[in-house]
Amino acid sequence: MPDTVVKDFIRQIISDDVAAGKHGGAVVTRFPPEPNGYLHIGHAKSICLNFEVADEHDGKTYLRFDDTNPGRESEEYARAIESDVKWLGFSWGDRLTHASDYFERLYDCAEKLIRDGKAYVDSLSADEIREHRGTLTEAGRNSPYRDREVDENLDLFRRMRAGEFADGEHVLRAKIDMSSPNMNMRDPTLYRIRHLTHQRSGDDWCIYPMYDFAHGLSDAFEGITHSLCTLEFEDHRPLYDWLLDQLDLQHRPHQYEFSRLNLAYALTSKRKLSQLVEEGVVSGWDDPRMATLAGMRRRGYPAAAIRDFCRRIGVTKKGNVIEMALLENSIRENLDAACERRMAVLRPLKVVLSNYPMDQVEIVTAVNHPHREELGVREMPFSRELYIEQDDFMEEAPRKFFRLKPGGEVRLRFAYIIRCDEVIRDDAGNVTELHCSYDPDTRSGSASSDRKVKGTIHWVSAQQAVDAEVRLYDRLFTVPDPAAADDIMAVVNSDSLQVVAAKLEPELAGARPGAAWQFERLGYFCPDAADFSDTAPVLNRVVTLRDSWAKIEKQALQQAH
Repeated sequence: MPDTVVKDFIRQIISDDVAAGKHGGAVVTRFPPEPNGYLHIGHAKSICLNFEVADEHDGKTYLRFDDTNPGRESEEYARAIESDVKWLGFSWGDRLTHASDYFERLYDCAEKLIRDGKAYVDSLSADEIREHRGTLTEAGRNSPYRDREVDENLDLFRRMRAGEFADGEHVLRAKIDMSSPNMNMRDPTLYRIRHLTHQRSGDDWCIYPMYDFAHGLSDAFEGITHSLCTLEFEDHRPLYDWLLDQLDLQHRPHQYEFSRLNLAYALTSKRKLSQLVEEGVVSGWDDPRMATLAGMRRRGYPAAAIRDFCRRIGVTKKGNVIEMALLENSIRENLDAACERRMAVLRPLKVVLSNYPMDQVEIVTAVNHPHREELGVREMPFSRELYIEQDDFMEEAPRKFFRLKPGGEVRLRFAYIIRCDEVIRDDAGNVTELHCSYDPDTRSGSASSDRKVKGTIHWVSAQQAVDAEVRLYDRLFTVPDPAAADDIMAVVNSDSLQVVAAKLEPELAGARPGAAWQFERLGYFCPDAADFSDTAPVLNRVVTLRDSWAKIEKQALQQAH
């Protein structure tokens, strides 16, 4: 739990309820995902809110799976959801539940509604029900089956349960008001027939409750005090309350709505995320470019940074789009404090120091973190042949280019000043090697190293370098709101993944999943847990050192005007 909590409107409501002794001063929340896909960044906001507000009042939180639609759900998704919630840092203790735990109890509630004349079995087809429902400006029409006798409804509903009817032949509907301005109150469906095997209850059931029916009643069964939902459920609250009113259960929860997390350049639609997976645009639900929690974890986002991000954006009623830069800033701040520094060359260009002894290898000392002395230092080999970044050399350099150029000088970080004397090319004219000379009196940290140059670049010793595959991730989409695109494939960023053959300092030879480093001047990197290999390291770029997209977007805005 954070040291300082900003009291948003949800927290204020809960604090007021506790002070007034409502629910006996208890706070019980729940996170109720449907196990039909992997969780995404939008779910993180809800997870953090539900678990943290309960923790702030010594309350408890249920993880409840809304497993009422067996055609779309699986145990794979359920286990992935559990892993994601644990990874974010939260525990539900012994409060892992499922809507299917309450199937018998929910069925009894449905029969009570029928006996009380509040529900009926409708034999219209799905298209006919839709036609009778009306529009936003026109009232709906009563079903011709709405006035069936209670005994007939009970008989039909029990036969539905017994499996006598085909899918879609009947549904159970609430009897409310077909002229209600709220479409959700126009005799909503409570149960439908689905002859499908359920992942937990097997073939015990062939009728399944709708989410709106199961959700509020499950809250009541579990003693939930504050049912926290995103704003799209606001119009469902009258039905939530109507069902509780009719059934007069021992406990009465209340639903509160807040704005969902919409992140720029990302998708939070399970259907569209699934499309990306199925069409091979990404490697899976855990692809590091995806806005899923599994993808973010694999990419190397710290859970603490995501929790920090969710606190920073706050909880409001106003819908908005959060800039990707805010999430990336939380990640950078977390990693900057925690990560030791290392040197790596992503696009190597060979440098030969022509005046350096042929077989000599010396050791230079490098600090592990510029602001944390307790992290100490490490030793790096320095030799005649080195690698630098291709981008750190330019033949026709502009005036303010302070890296390496013909006849120019630059300092190698923690080592010497070198001068570029000769450029070697292949038959196609491409630069393949630089011949340079080093100044032996300029070793970093020595008493005689007072000579200054404007540029400092990173490097690795060629002989001792570790070969690695490094994956450079960028935003998966080229537009801030990909969900609004008519064709999602048309706005996929074709450059969202670049794979390079990098050279790493030897200290990184033992890199293992779970660790992360700042590669100096390049960004933050970590081993890819899914593709880990002892013999051929694979690393992901977690985030760059700065928001390069801010400049791109500013230029695009200027061009548009």
